[in-house]
Amino acid sequence: MFRRRLSLGWATFVWGSVAFIMAWTLFPIFWMVSTSFKTNLDVFKMPPELWPSQPTLENYIGLASGINPIPRFFFNSFITALLTVVLTTVLAVFAGYALSRLKFKFRDQILVSVLLTQMFPLVVMLAPLYLLYVKAHLLNTYLGMVIAFTSFALPFGIWMIKGFIDSVPVEVEQAAMVDGCSRMQALRTVVLPLITPGIVATGIFAFLDAWNNLLFPLTLTNEIAMKTLPAGMVMAFSGQFKSDWSGMMAASFITTLPVLIIFIFLQRYLVEGLTGGAVKG
Repeated sequence: MFRRRLSLGWATFVWGSVAFIMAWTLFPIFWMVSTSFKTNLDVFKMPPELWPSQPTLENYIGLASGINPIPRFFFNSFITALLTVVLTTVLAVFAGYALSRLKFKFRDQILVSVLLTQMFPLVVMLAPLYLLYVKAHLLNTYLGMVIAFTSFALPFGIWMIKGFIDSVPVEVEQAAMVDGCSRMQALRTVVLPLITPGIVATGIFAFLDAWNNLLFPLTLTNEIAMKTLPAGMVMAFSGQFKSDWSGMMAASFITTLPVLIIFIFLQRYLVEGLTGGAVKG
């Protein structure tokens, strides 16, 4: 009897702790959604309402019809994030394969150098990158932002892809080349299908980094039409004398949706990618 009560008490404590942690984690998201349906006056109502008594869609309507080009910001974020995913995954696959399979001088030093780039904070690169972009005429361009996003996401992608290729037995690849495949054909037909979780995880990481990046779009673009969502929202909803919190929460919710959808549909690949994956027979 005592053991049963102890087991019941422990289960209650565990589930209570899980419920508290989930509530603590999800409450900011709930508050964001709730605020997006409030008017500017209701945002500052005391005591605050968990859910508005008179919900309104004016904040979402204002995103499409207001003076702030939110649809343009959304398009800029989407196109730069998508191009970053493509460029990062392609370069990471080739670089990771070369560092995993090929034997050449200074290979270990290159691997360490790739890792060392992740030790520098993003702010350190802004000033020299800005001067470089001025001379290369890359300010206010999609190409400039994609290169900047890729430079930050690529080192992580190279290490992840290399780890996955290391887990694929080299004998499988050699058997394909004995059957007549070239090295590139063996990479495409044998290696890539086995490291799909790593490729997807790398792509998700690159997308999230480009989608959420604030400093690069804020520094490397000075035209309002070229801003991405994070930088555009700072300029559109924050001012010296007023902040449109309800409009910002509506835009934040719209910004969060693509990330949420990607995570829901690709979470299996993301988990497999981050935990190292396994060779499939």
